[in-house]
Amino acid sequence: MIMSFMEPLISARKDAGLTQAELADQAGLSRMTVQKMESGALDPRMSTLLETARALGLEPMFVPAALRQEVEAFLRSGGKYLGQPSGVSAPPSIVDTLRG
Repeated sequence: MIMSFMEPLISARKDAGLTQAELADQAGLSRMTVQKMESGALDPRMSTLLETARALGLEPMFVPAALRQEVEAFLRSGGKYLGQPSGVSAPPSIVDTLRG
């Protein structure tokens, strides 16, 4: 479970071009803590995961397990589709609406 939660954090760190030491510095952690979290050798506290995510510009969101597939599909679509059958036009993205 922890590694599945860590995978997006690891990807975000690499995408940001940060080393483990740089992420640790930004999150107020030791490099060893980041290394152990990423390797699965440490079961971090929720507060440590939250600080790590926020240092990467991420905001963790808890989703009920029953809604996970729908939320993932919605996010993959860029917020444009929710429960729409294929071929049906969906309303504008909430993101586009808020920007406009």
